[in-house]
Amino acid sequence: MKGPRSLRLLQQLANGRRQSVRLAHGQSSTNTLKTLTKHYEEVSIPVPWGHISGKWYGPKHVRPILGMHGWQDNAGTFDTLAPLLPPHLSFLSIDAPGHGLSSWLPAGVMYHSIDYVQLVLRIMEEYNWSKVSILGHSMSSINGFVFAALFPEKLDMFIGLDVLKPPIRSPKQIVNALSDRLDGSLKLERRLRSGGEPPAYEWDQLVERLHQGSEKSVDIDSCKYLLQRNCKPSSHEPHKYYFSRDNRLKYSQFYTLSLEIVLEMATRIRSPHLFIKALQAPYYEHKQYYDATLAVLRQNPLFEYHEVDGSHHVHLNEPEKVAHIINSFINKCRPL
Repeated sequence: MKGPRSLRLLQQLANGRRQSVRLAHGQSSTNTLKTLTKHYEEVSIPVPWGHISGKWYGPKHVRPILGMHGWQDNAGTFDTLAPLLPPHLSFLSIDAPGHGLSSWLPAGVMYHSIDYVQLVLRIMEEYNWSKVSILGHSMSSINGFVFAALFPEKLDMFIGLDVLKPPIRSPKQIVNALSDRLDGSLKLERRLRSGGEPPAYEWDQLVERLHQGSEKSVDIDSCKYLLQRNCKPSSHEPHKYYFSRDNRLKYSQFYTLSLEIVLEMATRIRSPHLFIKALQAPYYEHKQYYDATLAVLRQNPLFEYHEVDGSHHVHLNEPEKVAHIINSFINKCRPL
């Protein structure tokens, strides 16, 4: 796909009301393909700095599962999984601030992970939910873990994909990262004041940069699901596109928690909790911290742990590998 044809596809996907996905089903030698279709509606949720964009699958009168994506991804991360979820429930996949089609934070403000935890409270307030169900990948799996610990009475179900919890860093790593991100954020802010578009690329180059930038976690064929909400056509370079997310996300501030705090959080998670680990993805920390937290989580009788073959984005590349696990969990926790 190149040039105007690519732009038309992006516009059709972004503005459409129907999601069609081709997926492999079963393990037979014929590798039977089936097209799945599920309707969705683009929604805009007001927040003090603008709006949060999202894709609402299913009936609006049913409280949805709230889908939250990873760092620098967007609501498209669940495009292939959403059609496979139980039909009796709705699913709301959102773009986090600065991502996808959602508003950027005001100039001079840095992004921080804890803001995404508060965002869940804002969405609950907007829709008048007393409880929330969360499906989070990567960064949002971390934030779902934190939300589950801070507000256990507000959560009725939590599904985390691939990253279990806030990673533990050494004091030196924490101090160096804070220094680098604060300094880098100001330097980027100065560059942004000059205006102009980010670098633009031909379509195939854009796809390759996303693929390589994810350390090949996002398959080439899956890149289109993220790019439909993550790029715009260049205004001065015909047939080229640029990444449209907020560049300040590169200098986001993340949690700087000790193992003791993370373990305390784990003891407070009481809701049904499913975690799925992708075996070909890294742990993003020393595995001893992961294992220690997992041991505490297993004390919750409503906790389930599963491992699947695949990359960090297995839910996007091969959703059938996780869908049956997720659906079994959902049908136990929210059967009606």
